[in-house]
Amino acid sequence: MSAPLSVLRDRLARAAIAAGAAGVDALLLTPSPDLRYLLGVSSGSHERLTCLVLPTDGDPILVVPRLERPGLDGSAVADLGLDILDWTDADDPYALVADLLRRSGPVSGRAAVGDAMPARHVLRLRDALPATEQVLASQVLRELRMRKDDAEVAALTTAGEAIDRVHARMEEWLRPGRTEAEVGADITAAIVAEGHTEAAFVIVGSGPHGASPHHDVSERVVQPGDVVVVDIGGPTPDGYYSDCTRTYCLGEPAETDVADTYAVLQAAQDAAVAAVRPGVTAEHVDAAARGPITAAGFGEHFIHRTGHGIGLEVHEEPYVVSGNALTLEPGMAFSVEPGIYLPGRWGARIEDIVVVTPDGVARLNHRPRELAAL
Repeated sequence: MSAPLSVLRDRLARAAIAAGAAGVDALLLTPSPDLRYLLGVSSGSHERLTCLVLPTDGDPILVVPRLERPGLDGSAVADLGLDILDWTDADDPYALVADLLRRSGPVSGRAAVGDAMPARHVLRLRDALPATEQVLASQVLRELRMRKDDAEVAALTTAGEAIDRVHARMEEWLRPGRTEAEVGADITAAIVAEGHTEAAFVIVGSGPHGASPHHDVSERVVQPGDVVVVDIGGPTPDGYYSDCTRTYCLGEPAETDVADTYAVLQAAQDAAVAAVRPGVTAEHVDAAARGPITAAGFGEHFIHRTGHGIGLEVHEEPYVVSGNALTLEPGMAFSVEPGIYLPGRWGARIEDIVVVTPDGVARLNHRPRELAAL
């Protein structure tokens, strides 16, 4: 599933304009979220070069191995009328790319390569274009991808609804006597059952493991009174991600400070979401989350940024962090996820995906944010 052809054509045109404004002669993109954004094509990057050549002044061309060309049948690439140059193992695809750039203009300028392009391709392209400076494509495409259009917001809304349905079922799996890994396996299956193509990540941090923000799962047995951080998400069929964290407690908390500390966290998350609106900066939202936590004496235990952008990648621009003076605009989508982590004891995090609207903010996750007692 991909965006309508009119949207893809517009993205290609705007990408070429943005490249020119950035002083870049061409974008060179291998299979990646960037390529999916521009062409609606999702595929892995293999040892054979597949590369979209998008000159600032000229028509885009897709260079693709001949043996993989049939995989484009029925894709948006064919409907876009994009020129396709295929090659066999007897050819040098990097020389083909260099030749395409020579046709569109001088090759002594700058080419923007995809941020996740494998080194085997980056270095071979450098050899084929020795006079061309390579820069990262994110400096061109970040401005386009940060601002979600209506279809993208709809896709993120669908993803948020799907992951909410998984959190709504947590009582089926999260109970004393089961290991984190057992709980995680059930959650993984449910993520797919509720509309994702896969579970990109499943964090079940029980008891002291909840104090590690990027804990995975383990063989630790969940105990009565445990506070448990559950952070889950993945891509839906159209490629857009969900990401939502809720914190649960198995009966009455074993630690006496849980209720009061969690109340601070919930107030911080509410304050940060309320701070989101057009015209404020990303760092302003981070400060809104950090203020209540610091005032309550837990500042040193909030050890990560407040949020990250989300779309065709689970982590992308914009980043909601101190020092990021980026001004928020309608269509920007990101997480708001403050946490408090008490090493060796317990931790908690609340995470919702939000979208900046013309007059404020919309949450895309709607499960209760109170400490959920199971």
